[in-house]
Amino acid sequence: MKGQITLEGKPKRMAVLDYGLFQVHANGRIIGICGYVVEMDSGDVVLIDSGFPPKYAQDAAAATDEDDLGSFGRVLSVTPDNSVSAQLSLLGLKKSDVTLMIQSHTHIDHVGELDAFPGVPILIAAAERALPRPLYWSGKQPMTWPDAQYHLVDADMTLAQGFDVLLCPGHAPGQLAFMIDLPDSGPILLTSDAISRADEIGERFAGSWEEAQAIFHGDRLMQRARDRDALVIFGHSPEDWPTQRKAPDWYT
Repeated sequence: MKGQITLEGKPKRMAVLDYGLFQVHANGRIIGICGYVVEMDSGDVVLIDSGFPPKYAQDAAAATDEDDLGSFGRVLSVTPDNSVSAQLSLLGLKKSDVTLMIQSHTHIDHVGELDAFPGVPILIAAAERALPRPLYWSGKQPMTWPDAQYHLVDADMTLAQGFDVLLCPGHAPGQLAFMIDLPDSGPILLTSDAISRADEIGERFAGSWEEAQAIFHGDRLMQRARDRDALVIFGHSPEDWPTQRKAPDWYT
C-alpha cells in the first residue's frame, strides 16, 4: 500500500547492529555491515535493515558461490552472533518486539531477513518496491517480496517527531537515510549507503548506480548534518567501524 505512516512519541535511544565484516577485492577495504534499532518512547521498536541472508552464517563460501559475490569481495565474518536475533538479544529485545521494519535499500547485505518478521509493516522507498524483486546482487534476484503491509516513500518524510526519513537515490534507486534526534546525543544522521564512507564524497561517488544523484544527495545530507551539528554515522566506514559504538551499547 502507499500512504503515510507515523509513529507516536519520539526516539528514546538508538543502537548500531553488527551484522559482520566484508572485504572488497578491488581495494582491500574492510567494511562493517550494519543495521540500526530505534526505540521510541511510545514503546515502538523500529528495525532498519537486517544484514546478509542467514545462509552466510551457515556456510559463507557456499553462499558466496551461489550468489556470485566472489567477483566483488569476500565475507570475513558473518556468524550466528551477527544475526538479527542475536544482535537484538544484546539489547534485551527479540524479533517479536519489532513493530516496524525499514528497508534502507535492497542490496544483499541489507535485505537478508526481510521476510523474517511476519505481520510487521515495512517502510521502503517506492522505487525499490516497484522492482519485480529486491535488487540483491549483480543480477541475482532470488528473493521475492514477502507478504506484508508496505508503506512507500516517494519524498522526504517525518516518521515521528525527531525521526526523519530522507529519500536519497544514487547508490540505489530508492536509497534512504535517516535523521534521528535523541534526548542526550542530539541529532544523529544515519547515512546508510547514501554515503557509505567519508571518502566517497571526495571521490564524487564513482561507481554508484546513478552518480549525479548520489553526488546531489550526498552533498545535501552533509549540509543537513552541518546545519543541525549532527553526529554522522556512515553506512560502511572502514575508519570508523572498529571503534563504532555498537549493541549492546545505546545512543541515548
